[in-house]
Amino acid sequence: MGQALPKPGLRPFLPADLPLLVDIYEESIAELTGEDYSESQQEAWMALAEDDAFAEQLNKSLTLVATVEGSPVGFIALKDNELIELFYVHPAVAGQGIGTMLYDAVEKLAGARGAPRLVAEVSDNALPFFQKHGFQPQRRNTVPLGDEWLGTTTMEKRLTPQEDRKLSS
Repeated sequence: MGQALPKPGLRPFLPADLPLLVDIYEESIAELTGEDYSESQQEAWMALAEDDAFAEQLNKSLTLVATVEGSPVGFIALKDNELIELFYVHPAVAGQGIGTMLYDAVEKLAGARGAPRLVAEVSDNALPFFQKHGFQPQRRNTVPLGDEWLGTTTMEKRLTPQEDRKLSS
């Protein structure tokens, strides 16, 4: 049995978080995707964090950071109020509700802002998580990363309009 985590927190991304979020991103890919992707695919995927575009994605999106005892343990970035662009949890806390906490917060924010849906490009290892949270597969993709190709699935979840939620509560 895993240890119970101290109560996790949630806060907006701060520029000072960047090095820790890069670590979470790389550790997550290295440790959680090995059954679905080769080592060279993982390396090509991790290399994306070395580009300035990674920091730009975090800065330009609505990025939330999950923390445990003040330290970042996961993050999610929502672009244009409907595209989940980055979503990673450190392997040490995977399966302990951090991902669900991050996802639920983004869904509530997107819904409150009138988004009709959420869309995500999902890695093979993340498919079960997204399906569990009501996403439906739309199409299969092959994404070029340097000399490698990664298989992903575009998934979508229709959101209930805010007025309908109030009526049903």
